[in-house]
Amino acid sequence: LNDALDEGKVVLMEGGQATYLDVDHGTYPFVTSSNPTAGGASVGSGIGPTRITRSIGIVKAYTTRVGAGPFPTELFDEWGEYLQKTGGEFGVNTGRPRRCGWYDAVMARYAARINGFTDYFLTKLDVLTGIEDIPVCVAYDVDGVRHDEMPMTQTEFHHAKPIFEHFPGWTEDITGARTLDDLPENARNYVLALERMSGTRFSAVGVGPGRDQVIQIHDLID
Repeated sequence: LNDALDEGKVVLMEGGQATYLDVDHGTYPFVTSSNPTAGGASVGSGIGPTRITRSIGIVKAYTTRVGAGPFPTELFDEWGEYLQKTGGEFGVNTGRPRRCGWYDAVMARYAARINGFTDYFLTKLDVLTGIEDIPVCVAYDVDGVRHDEMPMTQTEFHHAKPIFEHFPGWTEDITGARTLDDLPENARNYVLALERMSGTRFSAVGVGPGRDQVIQIHDLID
């Protein structure tokens, strides 16, 4: 791998699992046994951290989780079922249904910080089409105290209740959009609002399941 870098080649590494399953920085004890955060890429590959030039986070336009663990924005109503069904939220290997909830900007900021993300790729924006009012978690209420960032202790996070900001939805088909300007105004405003809240720039937006159904904002490979 280091020889390839010396030759000027592009080396792409993909982390399994997800940030909140990280054994050190995740929602302990509901974690995996390793470090699927960006720091783990250096440990696992033998590539020194100073040689990694880009760190790209993948985040959905809403939030999902598989298995147990804290999930402040989790939905237990028809909207949770709607996101699960419309988004095809079932584990690839296990077939287990994923828990679904609204976008959590606090979690996105924390993930951006500990991974050092240079870019976010926002996926599944099309799943939200047709929802009249879209809540976004902008902070937590923990026992009456507002937290704009991730609480310091797991106990506090387990007690966190979401504080929502609401955004108007859209009904137009967005699967053919290839630029931000192609999106309906409300969809574009939603994306830009999430970007402002999430700790790093959005460089691409997925608007459908196809490989070509992507709005490319910034190049993802130098």
